[in-house]
Amino acid sequence: MDIRQHRRFILPDKTYASILKRDITGMAINCGLSKNQVGKVNIIVSEMVSNLVKYTPNGGELLARCLEAEPGGLEIICLDSGPGMHDPQRMLLDGVSTAGTAGEGLGAIKRQSDMFDLYSQPGNGTVILSRVYKNGGQAADANHTSCFEVGAVAVPMANQELSGDGWAVLDEKHNCYVIVLDGLGHGPKAHEASQQAVQVFARSLQHDPAAILRQVHEGLRHTRGAVGLVACIDSSKQHINLCGIGNIAGKVFTADDGPLITVSKSVLSYNGTLGHNIPARLHTQALEWNNAKLLVLHSDGLKSRWAMSIYPNLHRHNPTTIAAVLYRDHSRQTDDALVVVVRSKA
Repeated sequence: MDIRQHRRFILPDKTYASILKRDITGMAINCGLSKNQVGKVNIIVSEMVSNLVKYTPNGGELLARCLEAEPGGLEIICLDSGPGMHDPQRMLLDGVSTAGTAGEGLGAIKRQSDMFDLYSQPGNGTVILSRVYKNGGQAADANHTSCFEVGAVAVPMANQELSGDGWAVLDEKHNCYVIVLDGLGHGPKAHEASQQAVQVFARSLQHDPAAILRQVHEGLRHTRGAVGLVACIDSSKQHINLCGIGNIAGKVFTADDGPLITVSKSVLSYNGTLGHNIPARLHTQALEWNNAKLLVLHSDGLKSRWAMSIYPNLHRHNPTTIAAVLYRDHSRQTDDALVVVVRSKA
């Protein structure tokens, strides 16, 4: 299994709870967590499932994946479209509940997590992000000198084990290179194409997104093909260069000190298919970047008509939380879905 993609666990009702907890515990063991850390995962998942059963009549879903960056670990995301919370920070206090229970659920999840984030809107549900690291609590930031934070949600379509969508990031302190891909079709062949593209990207010595895409194009000649987009953010020069082939969507957002994202610019792409046919001339799109900027890239598994402006303060949260909210509300559910979010560190 590609550890950059999430495994999806749907909870239509409480009868599925024990199966879900068993499977995620198995993932924790496969991710290399210790017995003590697996115990933490058990508590986290139990509380997440309990909250979904209590507050969301139609259930919800959990996403989980092993973390590939050092020191490794397990990431769990809980998503629901339930009643949401008016005061999320208050609900983290033990003894506070709106369901007449002991009110220990969210607080317990936070205590057992080495990394925790929560976003909730009244009437629009809640997203909880939890990570348990192998080293027992040290932040999994292998490149602590980086100027960027990157998060993603990648989910295969229903009844598929492998996603045809793929992504990768190369972080070089002041420069961040990102590729987002969608292999044609679904299943293993689409997955093979996107992962081959990721390997070409990782080996590339080019710095121009258009040049990188040409290398990817040549590397996919004997595959099903893919659409893709490469972005390069240079924090020292405060600009971002992008080049895309096919229907990978992207937006660059500008934020002020208020609760809302204020301005966005859409990323332009060329028609074509990497590995089969691309334009003879590719040009890189250049946009301004500053330390308040946010880049969102996604495959066509996400609907194109969405707006960050309906999510107050979401841009202040972890990039993976941002990606999870957009996935929850705008995924088509009939295709592989991938959302990648890049933000400058404060």
